[in-house]
Amino acid sequence: MPTKMLHIPTADGQADAFAVFPDRGERHPGVLMYADGFGIRPVLLEMARELAGHGYDVLVPNLFYRHGPAPLIQLPEHIGEEVRPALMAQLMPLIEAHTAERVLSDADAYLRFLTTRPEVGAGPVAVTGYCIGGLLAMRTAAAHPGQVAAVAAFHGPVGADGPDLFSKLTPQVHLGHAEGDLTPETLGELNHALDAAGVGYTSEIYPGTNHGFTMSDTDAFNPAALQRHWDRLLPLLDQTLATI
Repeated sequence: MPTKMLHIPTADGQADAFAVFPDRGERHPGVLMYADGFGIRPVLLEMARELAGHGYDVLVPNLFYRHGPAPLIQLPEHIGEEVRPALMAQLMPLIEAHTAERVLSDADAYLRFLTTRPEVGAGPVAVTGYCIGGLLAMRTAAAHPGQVAAVAAFHGPVGADGPDLFSKLTPQVHLGHAEGDLTPETLGELNHALDAAGVGYTSEIYPGTNHGFTMSDTDAFNPAALQRHWDRLLPLLDQTLATI
């Protein structure tokens, strides 16, 4: 898959990013992919390439570009539990500084950039995200009704903004939760709130999973759950994004 390193103009500067797209000389539906808190790294490129191989132009921005280009902290090849606390101590100030106002300002810039790329066809786009990126994906979708046709979030704190966010959602939604992140009772409450908001969605706990289960460079990685993630994500995109 062709890969381009890019800089996205935003209200606060230039966000570094990469895009992966099929090498077919055609235009394809766009997908904005939000990384987890550990940010842009080889595993995200691998996932973007997998998605692009199914016919999508995938844009992955550095969420914390205001603090510098990725990588902002030195990451080991494998993020084990023994190093995770120290890494999170470095990352939490960046996550906390990424306010809802900044998220929405950046989302405007990312979608504007994505939809004007020559490889991206006319029509709606999708947004997907992992961990904190899942919440960002939901906020982006809620702020862009009509433009975002599908949103998927995996092991993310998607209920953090409460039912007010759900009431603004117009796309089709898939939420894949880690078993270690919420109980069946909490899942029931979340799904009830989605029902009350009239959202078209699927929302499920992936069995036997811990937070971060899609990321192959962490101890939380679960190969079966990653495949389940593709089994849910790809049909969602096929059903909601026009074939260009």
